Amino acid sequence: MTSFAQWLTEIGLESYAAVFSENKIDFDVIRWLSEADLRELGLAIGDRKRLLQALASVDEPGIPASGVIRTDSGMPVTAAVSDASARERRQLTVMFCDLVGSTGLSEKLDPEELRGLLHEYRTVCGDVIARYEGFVARYVGDGILTYFGW
Repeated sequence: MTSFAQWLTEIGLESYAAVFSENKIDFDVIRWLSEADLRELGLAIGDRKRLLQALASVDEPGIPASGVIRTDSGMPVTAAVSDASARERRQLTVMFCDLVGSTGLSEKLDPEELRGLLHEYRTVCGDVIARYEGFVARYVGDGILTYFGW
């Protein structure tokens, strides 16, 4: 059986061997890492994609044949390799969040105060959405339509 460090060398990611070792990541853990985990470990986007592709084509015990790596929300990100090129299947998560009680607020607050509150609400939500690599598709009244995995 190939060691984890040897496998990283074979797929061209030997520069991360020490990082994976320091974080106690081996064949039994690699499949549970999320995209955020890989970013936190310092893998560049190209190296994250190389790792996903390598996992999809590995026949090593302890590594799933599907190469499943989980997104921040727990949804699987799978990489399938064809003869011609590498392909990736992503899960798209759609979220619509709405400010609860906004109708009541509109009756109590001055319109300019409500506008300022909605602006602050959208800014805070936008920051959180961006932190989890979401995409704000549109604002609908006091609601926000968001895509993750876009």
